[in-house]
Amino acid sequence: MSSEQQVLLFEVMGSIAQITFSRPEALNALNEDMACAFRDAIARVAGDDSLRVLVLRGAGRGFMAGGDIATMARDPLRNAPLLLDPLHEALLKMAELPIPVLAGLHGPVAGAGMSVALAADLALAADNTIFQMAYTRIGASPDGSGTWHLARLVGLRKALEIALLSDAVDAARALDLGLVNWVVPAAEFDGRLGAMAKRLAEGATGAYGRSKALLRTASLRSLAEQLDAERAAFMQGAAGPEFREGAQAFLEKRKPDFLAAASAGQRNTLT
Repeated sequence: MSSEQQVLLFEVMGSIAQITFSRPEALNALNEDMACAFRDAIARVAGDDSLRVLVLRGAGRGFMAGGDIATMARDPLRNAPLLLDPLHEALLKMAELPIPVLAGLHGPVAGAGMSVALAADLALAADNTIFQMAYTRIGASPDGSGTWHLARLVGLRKALEIALLSDAVDAARALDLGLVNWVVPAAEFDGRLGAMAKRLAEGATGAYGRSKALLRTASLRSLAEQLDAERAAFMQGAAGPEFREGAQAFLEKRKPDFLAAASAGQRNTLT
């Protein structure tokens, strides 16, 4: 199934959801309509228990080259919140999704586009990707969770350099810094992104979700609190079909079939 809006495409392919930012004539610059469509698409993903992974992409020559500066500049105090509020709502809900979020990055990834890319759980970049925070170049500070994620990914000192100087960072350097997980040749980008999405969709989705939640909130807890949270999450998983399948597959020296385990678990719940 698929649905199309003017500035954003939302598609579901089996258990994989894909959001494509689609203003290619403007390098997918984020405007109010796109921010609202992004928020609504994330809500759709959150409400669909059949989905096992979310992929973020950009149409055309790049992922996203920032926000719609022309609109905000006309009346920033009025127009900026119309973009920022739905964007921030979408990103907060995206961080809470119990499934992996995979960003597929190519071309320009700047400003709000870089903030959105950093907010994904995993990122695969084509070797033609160029990152740039860019905010200070127009006298602005970062938004879209950029400061929260950047400092955690690269450390405070390097985050300050990237944010304050706004120099361009190529894909190879981004990989060295930990801004992305993988860099692949541009000619192989689509295939490698699809393969990674498929791998995630076939994995232990429940375990992914619990691991993601633990890691994203670890810095907010003491060690004792984190140990308690880990214990609770492990016991929750131990009671479910994924762990039973994974443990049995380990003992039988075979590859686990988490999709079949999930289907069996759903049937047992229904009966």
